[in-house]
Amino acid sequence: MNLLEDSWLPFLLRNGKVEYRPPSALADPDVINLALPRADFQGAAYQFLIGLLQTALPPKTHDDWLDLLMEPPSVAALDKAFAPFSSAFELDGDGPRFMQDIDPLDDVKNATVSGLLIDAPGANGIKNNTDFFVKRGRVEVMCDACSAIALYTMQINAPAGGAGIRVGLRGGGPLTTLVMPESSDASLWERLWLNVITQKEATQKGQQWTTPHPEEPSLFFWMANTRVSDKKGTEVLPEDTHPLHAYWSMPRRFRLLFEEADECPCDICGRKNQRLVRELRAKKQGANYDGPWLHPLTPYRRDPKKPNELPLSSKGQPGGLGYRHWSGFVLNDEESSGAIAAAVLKSYIDKQKLVTQERAHGEDIQALLRQARLWVFGYDMDNMKPRGWYSIEMPLVEIPQGQQEKLRAWVQQLTELSRNIAWMVRTQVKNAWFSRPSDAKGDMSAIDNQFYDVTEPEFFKVLLALQQVLQQDLPPPHIPPDIAERWYFALKREAMRVFEDLALSGSQESMDLERATAAHRQLQSFLGGKSKGSKVVSNFIQQGDFDPSAKAKRNAASAATTTGDA
Repeated sequence: MNLLEDSWLPFLLRNGKVEYRPPSALADPDVINLALPRADFQGAAYQFLIGLLQTALPPKTHDDWLDLLMEPPSVAALDKAFAPFSSAFELDGDGPRFMQDIDPLDDVKNATVSGLLIDAPGANGIKNNTDFFVKRGRVEVMCDACSAIALYTMQINAPAGGAGIRVGLRGGGPLTTLVMPESSDASLWERLWLNVITQKEATQKGQQWTTPHPEEPSLFFWMANTRVSDKKGTEVLPEDTHPLHAYWSMPRRFRLLFEEADECPCDICGRKNQRLVRELRAKKQGANYDGPWLHPLTPYRRDPKKPNELPLSSKGQPGGLGYRHWSGFVLNDEESSGAIAAAVLKSYIDKQKLVTQERAHGEDIQALLRQARLWVFGYDMDNMKPRGWYSIEMPLVEIPQGQQEKLRAWVQQLTELSRNIAWMVRTQVKNAWFSRPSDAKGDMSAIDNQFYDVTEPEFFKVLLALQQVLQQDLPPPHIPPDIAERWYFALKREAMRVFEDLALSGSQESMDLERATAAHRQLQSFLGGKSKGSKVVSNFIQQGDFDPSAKAKRNAASAATTTGDA
């Protein structure tokens, strides 16, 4: 199978149907999305197609990028652009195989094809019989299409796997951040092209841009002798590769073993196929990525006080993803907090400026670039074991030129307040539950998550309000009092609600009312900024320049008026 010529990707059409077509179908205006059978495959397929567009149609400037956004190529034109690279995308055969070892690996034992799945139990899990939740034997056969995307998914996300089993270019289980159109019926072309960047933006320090070519071994490692890392000095550094290699990284050595069968169903997609993969060969000591890699689709973080340390990719963590992470994903802040937004996010902001300042393309193009969302997804890994898969969409706001630093400072104030209140809610729920809360064992993060979940809609409403403020000619130096007050009371209201739901909703027999009442009183004092440890709350109220008691008096007066009228 050739991954550029054959119909192997499932595309979602406007009429709701799913059709398997070649990658060039992404240019069909009736195609609005992908429809892969697994969430991690869906995210990987997006990255595969973005990498393909980045390789075959790399825009030199933002103007070139904008031209193709306004006038997308036809399916035939895209086929023509992909055609020169077809030799690098053969999945089977005697020559180079897509993302597989050029050596047939005859010296290693065959293994089950489930080894391509990040959430499949490893050899130790099977040997020690510890595959309690992620069971063995779920996937014993894959069709050629699913094996192709499974292979790509593993190579770009490769987690730790033991001695000699190399981790992905971004580290194991990295997060990916993509810009998505706000409109649910936007074409797949728009969804993908918003995440294509210019040649300069794709080139890291020390790299040299050259026209991509299928025989370029620093771009597609599988087109040449295997890069083996069994000795020191064999590390793969950014300057050793083509700027677009980050989209095609290959840390693992695999060889898929294809076989013909009588239309056996695939254990993943369920389609019957005559070309199947039951086994593969895998060998250690693949490409060992090292150095200051910055993948264009992934946010990073570094310690500003230790500039010589390598940047670390953002990864999924227990507790999920939410608005408290928004700033680190979107707002580049290397010098202060050390947050490094993905190149695709930085490019998106530059494109907004291009449309606003340099070219007039009417309301449609401006709306497309101003009304977008952030899609964040990836595994939460514990070394080589997946704890979960996260996928979340969050709003993006138009950030006026020169106001990014102010927005970052304001968002930090908002999230710092919510973090402190979430911590206090958890603390007081524990105080209500346990006579000796400091000795209580177990993961209490669900309390924090409940608080963050219920306050997230209000956060993004406040964020949009801040955007409008920053679009003024002379925005104020601090968060406007009405917005600060709105956020404070939203947090206070939901904090009390979460506490009462958890601490006061049990049976009378199991509840210690004296303990619960004391915890309730301490939480109220903290939220009022009057307790010993509530400096963050009192500072927020002071900087916001609003009087919490004034609103309470207004509410009381309003209630009294309503009662009198009745």
